[in-house]
Amino acid sequence: MTFKVYYQPDKSARPVRENTQSLYLEADSEAQALLLVEENTDYNIEFVEQLDDKALEYEKKNPNFKLTKF
Repeated sequence: MTFKVYYQPDKSARPVRENTQSLYLEADSEAQALLLVEENTDYNIEFVEQLDDKALEYEKKNPNFKLTKF
């Protein structure tokens, strides 16, 4: 399954909506996706969203789309 993870790049800073970034990754569950990001980054994770087929096709149209591998 493909997940979109919304995050703030710095845990120590106050979250600001305009600074929210996202990454895409493959995982077996939402919990595993969350764990992968927590173990491999210092990001302040805001939300993890599972992408269905339509949403994934839409996201792939973004020129910045790329799956993150840890």
